[in-house]
Amino acid sequence: MPPKKRLLVANRGEIALRILSTARELSLHTLAIYSPADTPHTHAAHTSIPLPSAASFLDIPLLVSLCQKHSIDLVHPGYGFLSESASFAKALEDVGITFVGPGPGVLEVTGDKVRARGLARECGVPVLPGLEETGDVESVRAFAGEVGWPVMLKAVDGGGGRGVRLVRGEGELEGAFRGAVGESASGRVFAEKAAVTGWRHVEVQVWGDGRGVVGHFWERECSVQRRYQKVVEIAPSTIGDRALITQVIESALRMAERIRYKSLGTWEFLVHPESSTFYFMEINPRLQVEHTITETICGIDLVRYQLDIALRGVSPSLIMPMPSPSAPPPSSRAIQLRLTAEDARHNFSLSIGRINSVALPGGNGVRIDTHIRPGVIVSADFDSLLAKIIVSSSNWDALMNKSIRALDDADIEGITTNIELLRGIVSSLDFRLGKCDTQWLEQNITSILESSSRNRTDLAGADASSIAASSFPAKATPPSSTLIKKGDAFDIHLAGPGLIQPFEEAMTVTKVHRNDFPNALAADISSASSNTPFTLHISQSSGTKTSAGGRKGDPRNPTHLFCPLAGQLVETLVDEGDIVEEWEPIAIILQMKMELEVRAHRRGVVKSLWEVEEGDEVGMGTLLCEIVPVEKGRLKEKL
Repeated sequence: MPPKKRLLVANRGEIALRILSTARELSLHTLAIYSPADTPHTHAAHTSIPLPSAASFLDIPLLVSLCQKHSIDLVHPGYGFLSESASFAKALEDVGITFVGPGPGVLEVTGDKVRARGLARECGVPVLPGLEETGDVESVRAFAGEVGWPVMLKAVDGGGGRGVRLVRGEGELEGAFRGAVGESASGRVFAEKAAVTGWRHVEVQVWGDGRGVVGHFWERECSVQRRYQKVVEIAPSTIGDRALITQVIESALRMAERIRYKSLGTWEFLVHPESSTFYFMEINPRLQVEHTITETICGIDLVRYQLDIALRGVSPSLIMPMPSPSAPPPSSRAIQLRLTAEDARHNFSLSIGRINSVALPGGNGVRIDTHIRPGVIVSADFDSLLAKIIVSSSNWDALMNKSIRALDDADIEGITTNIELLRGIVSSLDFRLGKCDTQWLEQNITSILESSSRNRTDLAGADASSIAASSFPAKATPPSSTLIKKGDAFDIHLAGPGLIQPFEEAMTVTKVHRNDFPNALAADISSASSNTPFTLHISQSSGTKTSAGGRKGDPRNPTHLFCPLAGQLVETLVDEGDIVEEWEPIAIILQMKMELEVRAHRRGVVKSLWEVEEGDEVGMGTLLCEIVPVEKGRLKEKL
């Protein structure tokens, strides 16, 4: 009997678990990789391989070396990381390892948005007026003068909302251009005339066998998004004009056939139902985050199809009849709700911390893809996605009601999540009527959150406490992943300039009152040298430190400039003593693949600049510096 094929999943989190489950069903020997303190997905693999750091997921030589060392036959990249890297696919191919996805030649075309636009034109697929690749902001300014504002800046090699900036006017151009270039691995950007009001985001799920045979599994709609990152996806689209959708599907298949596409891919379009027009946007040559809703309405396993094509060259058309582009979609409906560690009421700041308890929904027609459990640490190293809640039903109204119920059943403690936002979206009349374009969410966030709070308050009336008590375990004292119990002993040593002599004592825990360490700990302790009992109370300070370290800003102090979000420091743009203008960039923070500028709230002199290394985590509310008033004469001197 030949040995099992060995599959390495070059990813983490929920998507690693998703791929590992199908791979094991196919009797593959599975291997996972993991970085320090990020291991929730490893239990699903036969073998786990440690990485030096989170950045190692992008280290091609290291990953290829690990594949050779562990006799890997094929690598599934998941999404993100190196999933669209032609260099990674080529490096694996060179040592005889199969990359689960298109080959490096196809990836060079599909992963480059400018080349993908060219492919669309060759195939007679409409594209928006555009300015090809440029590194010059003046050429973008000239282009905007020709086509009119707004324009869209895009990183040539961006993805998942990274490197995309909508520029509505002259005053936004410089900062937007700098941001788009900063989020491009190659530093290359291009520009398009922006399609804004009334446009929907529709994508087609395509497959190909690499020999010219291609097919589709209908479309998904992803119009509910923020900063070009999807929040809610549905399948099929709510656009009623199926003739228009048929044209979109046919366009995707023409392009896929032209390049003899292999594996799964998603062709993305902007569609305007009122004018019956559409434009090609980009190709995602990989498994999509939202592949789940296609699986749900079609009753298929897309990862299995990927692996069948990679291992045996078996196309889905040999397994089941393939629909024509004009075939009506399945009658069932599905929605995916992305549950993230984001605070929607504070500019979607990343919520960093340890998850204390998790309650996720179940029941008929509810699927959960997640890696989280109590004790999991959410950091700025990775994407904020915690779980995907996939809900399905036979009709739209039932789907909406079931989605609200599922969100009401979800509860995560220890960090802030976007559950409130998701509940507001599916409760809104616009969403229920299928009237949401790509700008809808950002234009209505405040009212969506207010509506969500009202609806939740109505549910949490007289009977809510009994419902919660019967549905979920009590969470008054969330369990800690650090076990501290009666009988534990600690040697305590305190020394410092304020002490006449160091304090040294052996203490024993006699009773634990609250164990939510490191957030809080309450316990009775006794001393080895004294019979006197003590009560110990420890809680994280909120007055002088932030959760990620550093000083806490005081909103009442007009000189304080504090970080409005949590993330990683990319660059500090000023020095101590610099004179800055109002809205001048002070620092760049990386949050969820996006580089965001923190700007001066006033003009003045930079004082008390926090010295932090690039790459360090910065907590929301961290005091970055003080900006104190400056005399007009000194300001003119600088100018």
